[in-house]
Amino acid sequence: MEKEKNNDLVEDQNKDELDSAESGNDIDSPEDVNKSSHDNSLSLEDEILILKDKLARSYAELENQRRRYEKEKDDAFEYGGFSFAKETLNLLDNLERSKNSLENDETLKNTNALKKLIEHIDIINNDMISIFKKNNINSIEAIDKKLDPNLHQAMLEIEDSSKDPGTIVQEIQKGFTMKDRLLRPSLVAVSKKIEKKSEKGEKNEENKEKIDEN
Repeated sequence: MEKEKNNDLVEDQNKDELDSAESGNDIDSPEDVNKSSHDNSLSLEDEILILKDKLARSYAELENQRRRYEKEKDDAFEYGGFSFAKETLNLLDNLERSKNSLENDETLKNTNALKKLIEHIDIINNDMISIFKKNNINSIEAIDKKLDPNLHQAMLEIEDSSKDPGTIVQEIQKGFTMKDRLLRPSLVAVSKKIEKKSEKGEKNEENKEKIDEN
Protein backbone atom coordinates (compact mmCIF):
# COMPACT_ATOMS: atom_id res chain seq x y z
CA MET A 1 0.00 0.00 0.00
CA GLU A 2 2.74 2.44 0.92
CA LYS A 3 4.63 1.44 -2.24
CA GLU A 4 1.64 2.42 -4.41
CA LYS A 5 1.39 5.82 -2.66
CA ASN A 6 5.09 6.50 -3.30
CA ASN A 7 4.69 5.63 -6.98
CA ASP A 8 1.74 8.04 -7.24
CA LEU A 9 3.82 10.87 -5.68
CA VAL A 10 6.69 10.27 -8.11
CA GLU A 11 4.33 10.33 -11.11
CA ASP A 12 2.72 13.59 -9.92
CA GLN A 13 6.15 15.22 -9.48
CA ASN A 14 7.31 14.16 -12.96
CA LYS A 15 4.08 15.48 -14.44
CA ASP A 16 4.55 18.89 -12.80
CA GLU A 17 8.14 19.16 -14.11
CA LEU A 18 7.00 18.22 -17.62
CA ASP A 19 4.21 20.86 -17.59
CA SER A 20 6.70 23.46 -16.39
CA ALA A 21 9.15 22.65 -19.18
CA GLU A 22 6.44 22.79 -21.88
CA SER A 23 5.10 26.13 -20.70
CA GLY A 24 8.58 27.73 -20.83
CA ASN A 25 7.79 29.99 -17.91
CA ASP A 26 10.99 29.21 -16.09
CA ILE A 27 13.33 28.74 -19.09
CA ASP A 28 14.51 31.64 -21.28
CA SER A 29 14.51 31.15 -25.06
CA PRO A 30 17.79 31.69 -27.04
CA GLU A 31 16.31 34.86 -28.59
CA ASP A 32 15.58 36.33 -25.15
CA VAL A 33 19.10 35.50 -24.01
CA ASN A 34 20.67 37.11 -27.12
CA LYS A 35 18.46 40.21 -26.81
CA SER A 36 19.32 40.59 -23.15
CA SER A 37 23.03 40.24 -23.82
CA HIS A 38 22.80 42.73 -26.73
CA ASP A 39 21.01 45.32 -24.59
CA ASN A 40 23.55 44.89 -21.84
CA SER A 41 26.41 45.38 -24.34
CA LEU A 42 25.34 49.03 -25.03
CA SER A 43 26.82 51.43 -22.57
CA LEU A 44 24.97 54.47 -21.35
CA GLU A 45 27.20 56.71 -23.49
CA ASP A 46 26.36 54.68 -26.62
CA GLU A 47 22.65 55.00 -25.93
CA ILE A 48 23.02 58.76 -25.44
CA LEU A 49 24.86 59.05 -28.79
CA ILE A 50 22.11 57.09 -30.56
CA LEU A 51 19.43 59.31 -29.06
CA LYS A 52 21.37 62.45 -30.04
CA ASP A 53 21.65 61.20 -33.64
CA LYS A 54 17.91 60.49 -33.81
CA LEU A 55 17.15 63.92 -32.35
CA ALA A 56 19.45 65.65 -34.88
CA ARG A 57 17.78 63.82 -37.79
CA SER A 58 14.32 64.73 -36.55
CA TYR A 59 15.31 68.38 -36.17
CA ALA A 60 16.81 68.48 -39.68
CA GLU A 61 13.62 67.00 -41.15
CA LEU A 62 11.45 69.53 -39.34
CA GLU A 63 13.70 72.39 -40.51
CA ASN A 64 13.45 71.22 -44.13
CA GLN A 65 9.68 71.08 -43.86
CA ARG A 66 9.58 74.57 -42.36
CA ARG A 67 11.69 75.99 -45.20
CA ARG A 68 9.54 74.26 -47.80
CA TYR A 69 6.34 75.65 -46.28
CA GLU A 70 7.89 79.13 -46.09
CA LYS A 71 8.80 78.99 -49.79
CA GLU A 72 5.33 77.79 -50.76
CA LYS A 73 3.79 80.61 -48.71
CA ASP A 74 6.06 83.23 -50.31
CA ASP A 75 5.35 81.89 -53.81
CA ALA A 76 1.62 81.96 -53.14
CA PHE A 77 1.91 85.59 -52.01
CA GLU A 78 4.20 86.69 -54.85
CA TYR A 79 2.65 84.73 -57.71
CA GLY A 80 -0.87 84.05 -56.48
CA GLY A 81 -2.33 85.88 -59.50
CA PHE A 82 -0.04 84.21 -62.04
CA SER A 83 -2.75 82.08 -63.68
CA PHE A 84 -5.22 84.97 -63.66
CA ALA A 85 -2.69 87.31 -65.29
CA LYS A 86 -1.87 84.72 -67.95
CA GLU A 87 -5.54 84.35 -68.86
CA THR A 88 -6.03 88.13 -68.91
CA LEU A 89 -3.46 88.46 -71.68
CA ASN A 90 -6.13 87.07 -74.03
CA LEU A 91 -8.08 90.31 -73.55
CA LEU A 92 -5.16 92.32 -74.87
CA ASP A 93 -4.86 89.98 -77.85
CA ASN A 94 -8.56 90.36 -78.62
CA LEU A 95 -8.33 94.15 -78.42
CA GLU A 96 -5.41 94.11 -80.84
CA ARG A 97 -7.23 91.81 -83.26
CA SER A 98 -10.36 93.96 -83.10
CA LYS A 99 -8.33 97.07 -83.84
CA ASN A 100 -6.64 95.49 -86.86
CA SER A 101 -9.93 94.13 -88.16
CA LEU A 102 -11.60 97.55 -87.96
CA GLU A 103 -8.67 99.31 -89.59
CA ASN A 104 -8.78 96.86 -92.53
CA ASP A 105 -12.54 97.19 -93.02
CA GLU A 106 -13.04 98.96 -96.35
CA THR A 107 -16.47 100.30 -95.37
CA LEU A 108 -15.08 102.00 -92.25
CA LYS A 109 -11.82 103.41 -93.57
CA ASN A 110 -11.40 107.18 -93.23
CA THR A 111 -14.62 107.58 -91.26
CA ASN A 112 -15.14 109.42 -87.99
CA ALA A 113 -16.81 106.35 -86.52
CA LEU A 114 -13.64 104.32 -87.09
CA LYS A 115 -11.45 107.00 -85.51
CA LYS A 116 -13.62 107.09 -82.38
CA LEU A 117 -13.62 103.30 -82.11
CA ILE A 118 -9.84 103.14 -82.42
CA GLU A 119 -9.45 105.87 -79.79
CA HIS A 120 -11.61 103.93 -77.30
CA ILE A 121 -9.77 100.69 -77.99
CA ASP A 122 -6.43 102.42 -77.41
CA ILE A 123 -7.68 103.87 -74.12
CA ILE A 124 -8.77 100.44 -72.87
CA ASN A 125 -5.52 98.88 -74.04
CA ASN A 126 -3.38 101.52 -72.32
CA ASP A 127 -5.37 101.20 -69.09
CA MET A 128 -4.81 97.46 -69.04
CA ILE A 129 -1.09 97.88 -69.68
CA SER A 130 -0.94 100.40 -66.81
CA ILE A 131 -2.69 97.96 -64.45
CA PHE A 132 -0.30 95.21 -65.49
CA LYS A 133 2.74 97.36 -64.75
CA LYS A 134 1.42 98.20 -61.28
CA ASN A 135 1.33 94.46 -60.62
CA ASN A 136 4.86 93.88 -61.99
CA ILE A 137 3.61 92.46 -65.28
CA ASN A 138 5.71 93.85 -68.12
CA SER A 139 5.91 93.31 -71.86
CA ILE A 140 9.04 91.74 -73.35
CA GLU A 141 11.12 93.83 -75.72
CA ALA A 142 11.51 92.07 -79.03
CA ILE A 143 12.01 94.20 -82.15
CA ASP A 144 15.70 94.57 -83.12
CA LYS A 145 16.73 92.35 -80.20
CA LYS A 146 18.73 89.17 -80.53
CA LEU A 147 16.61 86.04 -80.20
CA ASP A 148 16.59 84.87 -76.57
CA PRO A 149 15.16 81.34 -76.20
CA ASN A 150 14.19 82.18 -72.62
CA LEU A 151 11.96 85.06 -73.75
CA HIS A 152 11.26 84.63 -77.45
CA GLN A 153 9.94 81.86 -79.66
CA ALA A 154 10.90 82.04 -83.34
CA MET A 155 7.99 81.19 -85.63
CA LEU A 156 9.58 81.96 -89.00
CA GLU A 157 12.68 83.37 -90.71
CA ILE A 158 12.76 86.39 -93.00
CA GLU A 159 15.64 87.15 -95.36
CA ASP A 160 17.08 90.54 -94.42
CA SER A 161 20.61 91.60 -95.35
CA SER A 162 20.39 94.75 -93.20
CA LYS A 163 20.15 92.76 -89.96
CA ASP A 164 22.46 90.27 -88.33
CA PRO A 165 21.15 86.72 -88.53
CA GLY A 166 18.95 85.88 -85.55
CA THR A 167 17.73 89.46 -85.06
CA ILE A 168 14.01 89.87 -84.37
CA VAL A 169 12.41 91.80 -87.22
CA GLN A 170 8.71 91.13 -86.55
CA GLU A 171 6.59 90.54 -83.45
CA ILE A 172 3.69 88.19 -84.10
CA GLN A 173 2.43 88.07 -80.51
CA LYS A 174 3.68 90.15 -77.59
CA GLY A 175 5.20 88.30 -74.64
CA PHE A 176 5.02 89.18 -70.95
CA THR A 177 6.82 88.47 -67.68
CA MET A 178 5.53 88.62 -64.10
CA LYS A 179 8.43 89.72 -61.91
CA ASP A 180 11.13 87.16 -62.70
CA ARG A 181 8.79 84.57 -64.24
CA LEU A 182 7.76 84.17 -67.85
CA LEU A 183 4.01 84.51 -68.41
CA ARG A 184 4.34 83.71 -72.09
CA PRO A 185 7.13 84.11 -74.68
CA SER A 186 7.04 86.57 -77.55
CA LEU A 187 6.20 84.93 -80.87
CA VAL A 188 8.57 86.49 -83.38
CA ALA A 189 10.11 86.34 -86.83
CA VAL A 190 13.91 86.52 -87.09
CA SER A 191 16.22 87.62 -89.86
CA LYS A 192 18.41 85.29 -91.85
CA LYS A 193 21.15 85.81 -94.38
CA ILE A 194 20.05 86.29 -97.97
CA GLU A 195 21.35 83.43 -100.04
CA LYS A 196 22.80 84.27 -103.44
CA LYS A 197 21.59 82.41 -106.49
CA SER A 198 24.98 80.73 -106.91
CA GLU A 199 24.86 79.46 -103.34
CA LYS A 200 21.32 78.16 -103.84
CA GLY A 201 22.42 76.42 -107.05
CA GLU A 202 25.36 74.77 -105.28
CA LYS A 203 23.12 73.54 -102.48
CA ASN A 204 20.62 72.15 -104.97
CA GLU A 205 23.42 70.32 -106.79
CA GLU A 206 24.70 68.87 -103.50
CA ASN A 207 21.22 67.70 -102.58
CA LYS A 208 20.75 66.19 -106.04
CA GLU A 209 24.07 64.29 -105.77
CA LYS A 210 23.10 62.92 -102.35
CA ILE A 211 19.76 61.72 -103.74
CA ASP A 212 21.50 60.03 -106.71
CA GLU A 213 23.97 58.31 -104.38
CA ASN A 214 21.13 56.92 -102.30
